[in-house]
Amino acid sequence: MEHEKEKSPRGRLAAGQPNPVDVHVGNRIKWRRKVLKLSQQQMADRLGLTFQQVQKYEKGLNRVGASRLWDISRVLGVSMDFFFAEMDASVKTQSPMMLGKENDNNVQYFEEDGQNMDFDPMKRKETLELVSAYYKINNRKVAKQLFDLIVAVSKSDVHLNNNESKE
Repeated sequence: MEHEKEKSPRGRLAAGQPNPVDVHVGNRIKWRRKVLKLSQQQMADRLGLTFQQVQKYEKGLNRVGASRLWDISRVLGVSMDFFFAEMDASVKTQSPMMLGKENDNNVQYFEEDGQNMDFDPMKRKETLELVSAYYKINNRKVAKQLFDLIVAVSKSDVHLNNNESKE
């Protein structure tokens, strides 16, 4: 049916599955909640919801409105863009705006200086895990030495990479 290629209600895919963008946002909510060691019930209590509603958000079954996402960002202690970080290009092409469009050259996205804005190391899972582990080190002298080592290695790595590119 030609109608099935059009946008489906509420941004879902034509077959009725949750939109991959909503699933991605839900996964980010769930990941951050787990990093903070919050249960779905604790999160729900802070948001004034049921744990079932939190479950549906995390699975992408229910879309998260802007005001609710703002509340979730406050509870989880992250910025709004955290929820969209590390999104695969294939997921981006399935946003409600893009559904039913094939290679529409009129659709434009704003990007700073033509660079992909998704590369922000402060939003990456690895960064969050590293920072969390660092602050769990009780011996602050050891933590400072580890910090100094990481800084030194990063500077020497940059130096090595610059020399390699000149060869």
